[in-house]
Amino acid sequence: MTYCVGMRLNAGLVFLSDSRTNAGVDQVGTFRKMSVFELAGDRTMVMMTAGNLSISQSIRQLVTELKTEDGHSIWTVPSMYEAARILGEAVRQVHERDAKGLADFGIEFNVSIIFGGQIKGERCRLFQIYSAGNFIESHDENTYFQIGEAKYGKPIIDRVVSPATSLDDAAKCALISMDSTLRSNVSVGLPLDLLVYESDKLAVSHFVTIDERNEYFQMIRNTWGQQLKTVFEGLETPLWNAAPETPGNVLHSANTNSKPVRVAPPSGVTAPLASPLPLQTLSQQFHDGQQ
Repeated sequence: MTYCVGMRLNAGLVFLSDSRTNAGVDQVGTFRKMSVFELAGDRTMVMMTAGNLSISQSIRQLVTELKTEDGHSIWTVPSMYEAARILGEAVRQVHERDAKGLADFGIEFNVSIIFGGQIKGERCRLFQIYSAGNFIESHDENTYFQIGEAKYGKPIIDRVVSPATSLDDAAKCALISMDSTLRSNVSVGLPLDLLVYESDKLAVSHFVTIDERNEYFQMIRNTWGQQLKTVFEGLETPLWNAAPETPGNVLHSANTNSKPVRVAPPSGVTAPLASPLPLQTLSQQFHDGQQ
C-alpha cells in the first residue's frame, strides 16, 4: 500500500509520498511513487501514484509519449487541465490494454493519482485522477488530496491547513500526517519523498528524500508524540452525574436520563442479583473518597 498527500496553497504546492509497495514478515518492497516532469522556466508537474505498481509504471511511461489530437503532449500543452486530460487518457489506455488480463488472474485494475504543478501563464493547480481516468481539481474549499492509506493522516490536515498556510507549515503538517500513518499502518514506510514548489518558480524549489536518519523527521516524530501526550494529560477528566448547577465541562448531568440498550438474557438464565447494580459515576467515586 502507500500514502501520498498533495496540498495546493496560495504560496505554491507541497507533495509527500512514502515508498513502500508491499509489507510482510519477510518481503518488503520499496519503490518511489513520486515523478517530476519539468522544463525549467516553462512548467513543473508532479505525479504521485497509489495502487498496483505495474499499472502505475505503465501509466508513467505512456503519459510521456501521448499526444492530443492537435499534436500537443504533456510537455507542450498550454494548461494543467490539458495535462491532466492526457494523464487520464493514459490511465484509460492502460486499462483497455491490461484490465481484462489482470481480471483473468483475479487482480483488480487499481490505481489512483495525485497530479499537480504549474505551467507558465497560469496558477498552480492540483488534481486527483481515478482508475477510470476521470479527475477532480482542488479548490479553496478542499486544498489537498490524499491517496492510499489516507485516514490516519487526515485529521491533522483538516485542523491545520488552509489556502493561507505557508509552504513550510504545510510541509511540517504533511510530515506529521505521514508520521501518524507510519505509526498506525505497516504497509506505509520510509524513505519518504518531500517536494515543495514555490508559485511562479517554474522549477522545483525544495526536495528531500527522508530516511530514518533524517534529524528533522526524527524531531517531528518524537516531539509530536510528546506534545500530544502533554495536551491529553492537560485535559480535564469527564464529570459524571453532576449536579444541575455544576458549571462547565460536564459530560453527564444528574438530571439526564441516559441508559444503555440492554439485551435480555434467554429464558432460564438468571442473574445472581435481583436487579442490575446502579451505574457508578466518577463524581460519586470522587465524593465517596472525600467522605
